[in-house]
Amino acid sequence: MPFEVAGERVARPFRDAWGWASDLVGAKSDNEKLRKEVENLRKTVVQEQTAVSENERLRHLLNYIDGPKFPDGFKGVVSRVVGRPPSAYDQEVLIAAGSSSGIHQNDPVVTADGLVGLVTEVTSNGAKVTLLTDQSAAVSAIVLETSASGIVRHGSSDSSALVLDRVGKDSLVENGDLVITAGWRTGKLESLYPYGIPIGTVKSVGQQDVDLYKRIQLAPLVNFDSLSDVIVLVPKKR
Repeated sequence: MPFEVAGERVARPFRDAWGWASDLVGAKSDNEKLRKEVENLRKTVVQEQTAVSENERLRHLLNYIDGPKFPDGFKGVVSRVVGRPPSAYDQEVLIAAGSSSGIHQNDPVVTADGLVGLVTEVTSNGAKVTLLTDQSAAVSAIVLETSASGIVRHGSSDSSALVLDRVGKDSLVENGDLVITAGWRTGKLESLYPYGIPIGTVKSVGQQDVDLYKRIQLAPLVNFDSLSDVIVLVPKKR
């Protein structure tokens, strides 16, 4: 009997160690399963949040298209931005809609906040949009509060800066004034941009005696660094 007791005492630690090791392996397996479940849940939550955000953006755009501020004579084609400029010097984006959606070269591009730019190249299923911040862009504009007229173009301070140029020194322009597209028409010639699309607000006004025009800096209403969806203004009559 003493030998049996001694044997029991000797074997028990090994059985206990084996049980502990088995429990440890099982716990690790359960933890791995739990980790994968948590990761899958996290991905599901992210996807749902992304879908909600996209739906809100699209609803905002569609409300603008159906609203009173949408330009007459145009229909809106909503498209996702699928390509961004490789550098600050290339102020262009690519969108996932083209001629198959009725888009043509020189169609204006906007968001619900304001003017984005102009379609400059088109394929059947895509298009290149040159942004208003590009050095080649220029838009006839007026100050809504005073009707002072000028040309909005790229500023020299940074890639997203805009200026209102060619505004006479006697014109009244103040900080906070809203600048919109002029939408001019002369005979058979007319602006590529319809009247009344918001561009930006005046953030500084200056002039010197030697200057022919005021020096007007604008704060763009569109955040060109975070464009995700845009609206192409397609004329109902071409």
